[in-house]
Amino acid sequence: MNIFRKKNDMTKNYLITIKMFLAGTLGLYGCVPDQNTEEDILRRLVSQTVCWNTGDLDCFMMGYWQSDSLMFISKDQVIYGYENTLMRYQSKYPDEAAMGKLKFDIQHINKISDNAYFVVGRYHLSRDQNIGNAEGNFSLLWKKINGEWVIVADHTS
Repeated sequence: MNIFRKKNDMTKNYLITIKMFLAGTLGLYGCVPDQNTEEDILRRLVSQTVCWNTGDLDCFMMGYWQSDSLMFISKDQVIYGYENTLMRYQSKYPDEAAMGKLKFDIQHINKISDNAYFVVGRYHLSRDQNIGNAEGNFSLLWKKINGEWVIVADHTS
């Protein structure tokens, strides 16, 4: 009996050590999500939705990194820069009717590092029958820059 107890104790200690190592390693490599950060990102997405649904593209764009390095990828092109991304939105959605009402369905939020998250979801635009609804998938790379979470890359199709 004592032999089994020692073996079980050793196995238990070994498993605890492995769990501690994995938890530390996962934390170092950004695999352990931070609930507050996820909530911050979700709040920013809700804010963007409100801005969109009131027809305010400038407000909607506040979720994006104001940099020439911002990347927006659509089914037909790759656009670089905050101003170019804003101009794309303005040309594609010139008025509230074209914009419709936006709804996001977030499917995954994955921590990449302490300063980066990857978000995957679906969007749906409800618009009148003359224009028609639109929907698709998106992936967003969020980074914490100057203390704020911003989108640095957006792939929407």
